[in-house]
Amino acid sequence: MDLISLQGCGGYGENLLRERLVALLQPLGGIERFVRPGQRVLLKPNLLAGKPPEAAVTTHPALVKLVTELVRGAGAEVMVGDSPGIGSFERVAEKSGIRKAVESAGGQLIPFGETRSVGSFGTFRQLELATAYLDADVIINLPKLKTHEMMTLTCAVKNLYGTVVGAAKAGLHLTAGHSKELFAGLLLEIAFARPVALTIVDGIVAMEGDGPNSGIPRQLGLLLAGENPVAVDTVAAYLAGIPADLLPVEREARRRGLPGTELDRIELTADLADMVAVPPFILPEGLDVQFGLPGFLKKLLRNQLTPLPGAEKGSCTLCGVCRDACPPAAITLTKNALKVDSGRCIRCWCCRELCPRHAMAIRKGVLLQLLERLR
Repeated sequence: MDLISLQGCGGYGENLLRERLVALLQPLGGIERFVRPGQRVLLKPNLLAGKPPEAAVTTHPALVKLVTELVRGAGAEVMVGDSPGIGSFERVAEKSGIRKAVESAGGQLIPFGETRSVGSFGTFRQLELATAYLDADVIINLPKLKTHEMMTLTCAVKNLYGTVVGAAKAGLHLTAGHSKELFAGLLLEIAFARPVALTIVDGIVAMEGDGPNSGIPRQLGLLLAGENPVAVDTVAAYLAGIPADLLPVEREARRRGLPGTELDRIELTADLADMVAVPPFILPEGLDVQFGLPGFLKKLLRNQLTPLPGAEKGSCTLCGVCRDACPPAAITLTKNALKVDSGRCIRCWCCRELCPRHAMAIRKGVLLQLLERLR
């Protein structure tokens, strides 16, 4: 059985967080179980965008700092790396407070740039992932617990998509993003192509609503840790109150027979009943209602049952970030307007995720609006 450790933690104060972090890792054998002297350890936080810590978009710098200190205390060298979705690594690290945190703890910042091909299982036989990630002796995954407009939840498994560098993210979205099941399989194959040793989840202040970039900070007051990222996500989703049928990654992991998808087969260090979010997390507006429909109906009713992104005229500055990031090139700009081609759009929501002004709104078809009223 997979073991997932949980600790309540009400804030990011250094003394409290250090105490709870050490307690979190103790049932798993402590940091020394995962790190040996002289090893090169890579920490992979969520560095989606250059937002301040209180926005809950990135892994909190206080947690990154303390994990860096623990790993260095075990005699290892620490690197912190990612490939942000919005902006340069340097800018995101600065704005999020990660640069200061890592440097003050004696770690080294490593922007993901060079890539190398690595073999995978399943559909995607070869993956191009960051060389720094593949070459590290040990990987510690440091995700932020957030809702996600395409995949419902971003936590342990989804955080490792950051090992895909730069424009290659858009390419994979174009290849697999038209199907949530296929994209979920891609995420799982990335997660297990180079397995992480340990995942530590920042769930102290999480995100609900239109995550991963435009949602609302939500106080959950929890830290989670475990070795199997699928099991970590199963527990995280349960704590957030997210229905299992809305979790493409967990559904695909179950279909593939991967361990960690069944809550009753996961060993826990605390009673979940005392930690579940009340009320459940608000889910993204962009989720569709197609699951379970026959393929021909999905195709026929696609534009009515799935929302479409569209620019808010009062907020959109026509900067072109969404157009440049759109995997299927479904967005065009004129001098006065932004247009989305509903036939080309794959509903990956990269435009909403990456928009620096949160100016991409949700447009819902008449049938979807009717169904929502009847719920």
